[in-house]
Amino acid sequence: MRRKSLSSLLVILALGACGPAQVVVSVENERQTEEGATEMVALGDLEIQVIPFNRDAVFDSMTNAFPTADPGIPDSVLAAQEEIQAAQAQWQAAEQTWQDGRDRLQQINSELETLNRGEARYRVLFQEFGDVESEVARAERAMNAAFDRFTELQNAAIQATEAACIVQANWGDEAFAGVGDIFRAKETASGMRIAFDTTDASGIANLELKPGTWWVHSRYPLPFEELYWNVQVEVVKGDPVQVRLNPANAERRLNIC
Repeated sequence: MRRKSLSSLLVILALGACGPAQVVVSVENERQTEEGATEMVALGDLEIQVIPFNRDAVFDSMTNAFPTADPGIPDSVLAAQEEIQAAQAQWQAAEQTWQDGRDRLQQINSELETLNRGEARYRVLFQEFGDVESEVARAERAMNAAFDRFTELQNAAIQATEAACIVQANWGDEAFAGVGDIFRAKETASGMRIAFDTTDASGIANLELKPGTWWVHSRYPLPFEELYWNVQVEVVKGDPVQVRLNPANAERRLNIC
């Protein structure tokens, strides 16, 4: 009788050890404040996958096995994208200068309306208004020229980028044609299933997983690139496992297609 009770207890302990464990994933990205400081902000509505195998290793293996090399994105297209980003930054800076000048004109005009034309302060402000008005006109010309250059570069790069992306996509379709079957086979071998969740407004996703080795995967799009995560984590029964995804543990990947 005692032997049977001991066996039952061992079974219960074994089942408990294999039971689900809670994994809490938080996702953040950096943002510049108006004062120029850096702060972290939560990324809501972001899909999280927790995978019981290393998806990157699967894709790397398939890439190495494929008879033709990954064509990648030509250096000329990458250089064009960098030039476009620089032109966009120049245009935005010129636009800010123009807007700041317009704001100052409005401030001067408001103060002039409260003054008598014979006052010394009025004459000083009137002179400043003329100077700022000239600066605003120059800033507007610079802004328009910068915008035209940005638009010209962007239009010229669209066709080349689209062509490169088509080549890349066609290669990927062939090289990774069987990836779904491999993923299913690896799930079966691990005895675990890929888990999905979406972060809430506070950037949090909650999942219940079997104890074992998992990889937390997600991606967040940025202009011309993305933050890519494939973070290994050991899940054990007990306290919730905390996984924090942020730029420090992300890979920055080109994202122009």
